[in-house]
Amino acid sequence: MPKPKLISFKICPFVQKSIILLKEKNVDYDIEFIDVYDPPKWFLEISPTGKVPVMQVGDDVLFESSVINEYIDEVHAPSLHPADPIQRAKNRAWMEYTSPMNMTFYQMIMAKEKEAGEKAKDEFKGQLAGLEKVAVNSPWFNGVDFSMVDISAAPVFMRVAFVKKELGFDLLEGLPNCQRWSDALLSRKSVIESVVDDFEEILLSRMKASESWLIS
Repeated sequence: MPKPKLISFKICPFVQKSIILLKEKNVDYDIEFIDVYDPPKWFLEISPTGKVPVMQVGDDVLFESSVINEYIDEVHAPSLHPADPIQRAKNRAWMEYTSPMNMTFYQMIMAKEKEAGEKAKDEFKGQLAGLEKVAVNSPWFNGVDFSMVDISAAPVFMRVAFVKKELGFDLLEGLPNCQRWSDALLSRKSVIESVVDDFEEILLSRMKASESWLIS
């Protein structure tokens, strides 16, 4: 089987999910980072949407992070989905729930105007409240079995921790289930190693370049 190659940019939460999964499966892979604001021509030729991430497997190209992760899980046993079809479907539904949270978070921290930033912040806190209602097991979403839902949530919680560390406000205040889940995820080796060493510096730099309402 050809070694997969991921193409993305350094602070992409969607490629982070794929990296966590590949590390959990002990799959050897390559990764190439590009500038999404000035993507190379060769990338636009292989990415149907012009978006990251994409994954090359030999001569084949996969796009959309959820599809990439389903492929990885399918070809590298054992699966990180529950065996029961209903539970598997529920897990996939909560994976879909967490995905747009990354965009809401991005809108919150990159907004120039306080009004737009506060609106995104309120939306994001509402999304976290939804997770709080279902994150009732320990240590992982399904209990003792680490799963694809945990992987999908990890980038969200890593960015929440970034906000607390760098900007001083706690989005998980009053959400003990989410806090416990976040603590477990951010202590896991695959999650720790899923971002570049200067992840926080790059994200903070992007906020400054965007004249974020949070740091201006």
